[in-house]
Amino acid sequence: MNLRKTIILGVSLLLLSPVYSQEMIQLAPVTQVGLKANLLGYATTTLSVGAEIKLAPRYTLDLSLTYNPWSFTEEKMKHILFQPELRYWFCEAFHGAFAGLHAHAGYYNVGGMGLSDYIKEHRFEGWLAGAGISYGYQWILSERISLEATIGVGFAYMDYEIFPCEKCGAKIKDKASTYFGPTRAGISLIYILK
Repeated sequence: MNLRKTIILGVSLLLLSPVYSQEMIQLAPVTQVGLKANLLGYATTTLSVGAEIKLAPRYTLDLSLTYNPWSFTEEKMKHILFQPELRYWFCEAFHGAFAGLHAHAGYYNVGGMGLSDYIKEHRFEGWLAGAGISYGYQWILSERISLEATIGVGFAYMDYEIFPCEKCGAKIKDKASTYFGPTRAGISLIYILK
C-alpha cells in the first residue's frame, strides 16, 4: 500500500510542479484548445477522447481518456485510462514536433486474449499508475483540422488479481509487477477551437 501512495504522490507532484522558463511566464495571448480522437483506439473498439490546452507559446497540456466497456465472447479488454501529458513544442504549439512528459492511471479487466498462452487462459483485474516520455508530430490539414502521430515509452506499476478465464472463476492469486516499455501510441484527428 505504501508503494501505491508513493507512486500516486510522485505522479501528482510531477504533473503539478510548474516548469519555469521565459516562455512559461508569458501567458498565451489567446487560449487555444484542441479536441482529439485517437484513431488507433477506435481501431480496438476503445473510446478515446481528449483535449489539449495551450499554456504558453511552446507548451500545451494534453488530457486524454480512453474507455473500453466491452467483452467479446471469451476475450475481454475492459479498461479506463487517464493520461495527462505536458508537451514542449520545438516550433510552436499545435504545429510540428513535440516532446512530452506523461503520467497514466487506470483500471483494467483483461483476459482471454491470444497474446500468449498464459494471457489467453487467464483474466487480470487491477489498477495501474506510472509515467513516461513521448515524441510526436502534428500536421496542419486545414485552419482547424490537424493530424497527430505520437509514441511514448515509460513504466507502469500494476497491482492485480489473476482469475481463470471462466466467468466468475475463483481468484488464483494477487500479484503486483512493474512494466517498462511502450506506454503511449496514437494517430489522432484534432479539431482546433479558437
